[in-house]
Amino acid sequence: MTAEQPTADTPSSGWTRRKVISRALLLLVTAVVTVAYWVDFFWHGSVNVVEKDWYIRFERAFPVADGFMSASAAVAAIGLLAGAAYGVAWGLVTAGALLFLGLMDVTFNVGNGLYGHLGRSWPMRAELAINVWCIGFGAALLVVLVNRLG
Repeated sequence: MTAEQPTADTPSSGWTRRKVISRALLLLVTAVVTVAYWVDFFWHGSVNVVEKDWYIRFERAFPVADGFMSASAAVAAIGLLAGAAYGVAWGLVTAGALLFLGLMDVTFNVGNGLYGHLGRSWPMRAELAINVWCIGFGAALLVVLVNRLG
């Protein structure tokens, strides 16, 4: 079987093994990068856009939700690779979590003028990339997995 042929566990979906692997890898990268962000936040602080108490308090509200999203992404990736239905289900959970987290971040950043730091702040540029990834990948994942349901 070539990498472009549909896999046995997805005969009518148009999903090739290569597509399954690439989607699983994107989910795993999302989980790992999220964990790396929080390791930096708590041990180094180089991801902080500003060193203000209100900003740090807001950011500290996210580790549990981000942890849930990361765990769901990992479970989805494993499930997709195994060809199990729970891969799609947990992928949809991950998509919803990514969209929610991304939209919460954007709302906070706009409301507090943080995008104004883009020109002079590496952490804000990273934050923008995270926002775009959460909303873009979350939406794409939602569409792909809903279509997979038939």
